[in-house]
Amino acid sequence: MSQATQSWIRFGLALALLAATGLFLAARSGSENLPAREPLAKIPSELDGWVGRDSEIDDDALRVLGDGEFLLRYYNRSPEEPWINLFVAYFPTQRTGSTMHSPQNCLPGAGWLPIQSGRIPLHRPGGEIVTVNRYIIAMGLDRQLVLYWYQSHGRIVASEYGAKIYLVLDSMRYNRSDGALVRVVTPLMRGEEEEKATRRASVFAETILSRMDPFIPR
Repeated sequence: MSQATQSWIRFGLALALLAATGLFLAARSGSENLPAREPLAKIPSELDGWVGRDSEIDDDALRVLGDGEFLLRYYNRSPEEPWINLFVAYFPTQRTGSTMHSPQNCLPGAGWLPIQSGRIPLHRPGGEIVTVNRYIIAMGLDRQLVLYWYQSHGRIVASEYGAKIYLVLDSMRYNRSDGALVRVVTPLMRGEEEEKATRRASVFAETILSRMDPFIPR
């Protein structure tokens, strides 16, 4: 089976799963449980030596994202070190049609193409090990390393399909459909080894994971 055929099959499965999830959530009646939380803007702008500055999300991107709360912030430790970009998309409810979707769907539209993909482990407070997505993307001679995951109700999930399944289950069990996508990006400098960039992004991602509960409630 060719890679193109496999890609179309995966796309069809994802589309069917999204449609089924939307139909299920739309059919649910009654008021939804919306837990108290802090706004994303209160995520610390100083994190273990990193200092962040917020960046605006353009209107076209906001229209695609839908109804939710979003944060786009660049962190630096020093002018000589590569930046870290943090993007968080939190949806208080996914019953209205606005839902988490994979960065794989929007990166090609922005001109970035994936050239390497996989998953890596990260450590959470208390010793828990979670798995997140790791991508290398390229546009011309520029390369970036991307980590991302889906987070809801204290759970970290790498798979988009798994996140949709948990969305349906949690909607039935807890009457909640809130959830978030968290993405960490850093550039690969010319001549920099991938392992070094992965380590930089991983350390930052683990730092963020330790502080997310007030903003993405368990």
